[in-house]
Amino acid sequence: MLACGLATHFVLSKDLPELENALENVAGLGTSTIRRILDMYAHKPTIKEDSPCFRIELINKCFSKNTVEEILQALVQEKEVNGVADKWLVNAINSIKQASPSSLKIFLRSVREGREQRLYQCLIREHIITGNIFSRRISDDFYEGVRATFFEKDKKPKWEPSKLELVSMERVDQYFTEIDDEDFQPLRLSFAPRWSKSQPFVMAKARL
Repeated sequence: MLACGLATHFVLSKDLPELENALENVAGLGTSTIRRILDMYAHKPTIKEDSPCFRIELINKCFSKNTVEEILQALVQEKEVNGVADKWLVNAINSIKQASPSSLKIFLRSVREGREQRLYQCLIREHIITGNIFSRRISDDFYEGVRATFFEKDKKPKWEPSKLELVSMERVDQYFTEIDDEDFQPLRLSFAPRWSKSQPFVMAKARL
């Protein structure tokens, strides 16, 4: 969490109540005071040797490619250079090869779009994607994955399409398209964009 920028401090669970009390006592003070208190309780986490944190350069190199196909190819090339002994590379390659090709392309596009969007926009986008996945109007991959993993447990899902190169951009676009169905309810968020004080709700036209 710290390495990828999703967190600023690591605090032990046992110290959380004391930290909360300390923060309550400085309510209304500036961010510099709050940061100083957080620093007092922060710890440097112990990172395992096989942690992705030690592969940031490699991750950036491979996962900065434009498409899933290019990302997979970059990982395979790195594996050939480093040899099969690199367990992380092997696991990364196998995970991609075993996953739904459609889901991989949907996820990559969603993450890339989210870089330039605010939280409410990301939630609306994910709501639309989820609605399309659950509706089964485009593909049964989600339910096929559930079947193969949790019910029949054969670990052999039959994805459709079955290969990355068969998943067209037009097909991916469908997952980001609003659902025109009266049975789906609109997404309501109880906060508005920072630039608009008059809008009490942000509503997704897609319904879930």
